[in-house]
Amino acid sequence: MKKWIAILLALVLCLGLLTACGSKAEEPAAEESAAEEPAAEAPAESGETTTFTVGFDAEYAPYGYMGEDGEYTGFDLEMAEAVCEIYGWELVKKPINWDSKDMELNSGTIDCIWNGFTVTGRENDYTWTDPYVDNSIVWVVKSDSGIETEADLAGKNVVTQSGSSAYTALTAEEDNDENLALAATFADLQSVADYNTAFANLDSGLVDAIAVDIGIAQYQLNSRNDDSLKMLDEPLSTEQYAIGFKLGNTELRDKVQEALNQLVENGTFMELAEKYELADMVCLGK
Repeated sequence: MKKWIAILLALVLCLGLLTACGSKAEEPAAEESAAEEPAAEAPAESGETTTFTVGFDAEYAPYGYMGEDGEYTGFDLEMAEAVCEIYGWELVKKPINWDSKDMELNSGTIDCIWNGFTVTGRENDYTWTDPYVDNSIVWVVKSDSGIETEADLAGKNVVTQSGSSAYTALTAEEDNDENLALAATFADLQSVADYNTAFANLDSGLVDAIAVDIGIAQYQLNSRNDDSLKMLDEPLSTEQYAIGFKLGNTELRDKVQEALNQLVENGTFMELAEKYELADMVCLGK
């Protein structure tokens, strides 16, 4: 019996020694693992730009819209592509809700607003490039509506895009007595999310007239194979388009402006203007 007790004690002692040795062997392994962990990569320099994210209204032809191939295109987006080619940037086309454009810009989700963006009335709200398109806000009505002048809009239902310069022209109270008086004669002034909806409402008879930028109006009329719609001769107002950056972001604005000037000099700017039937409206380089 004593012999068996001695053997059992010896086995317990050996197991204790093995456990202790195992614990000591694991500690250096943990230290070695910590030493081999790679250091975190340093963040990219704040001035480095590898992507250029353009915020645009995806239903604002011919400046920005979805083409028949399912890809976003337009005068402004092709110009942005040409700018990115000069600097080797990657263009990111980001459709935005026009009412949320300031939130997108100020949060850094987009680098600029480039999509038929009106300077007039917003001069101090953004950092702008030089204007590149002279634009007017015009009236589009049905050809058989009997509406020939602004005075004929009295008692009519008028629509425009929410947050657009046309909407501002008809609702802003500062130095705008004439347009406010005109809007007061309407039966109703409606706003919709995009101009495609506005034209659909005009076609269906839900509204009598659209207040819209002339470039959009010309594109819509030219894309139709009939004379069902027309523009009135008298515009609501005149304005200019430019590219809007977050207020104070002069560094990126200056780089884009420099590239735009190169595109004017090498003829790319006018080629694209002619492609989108805007040659009579562009002003950059003139």
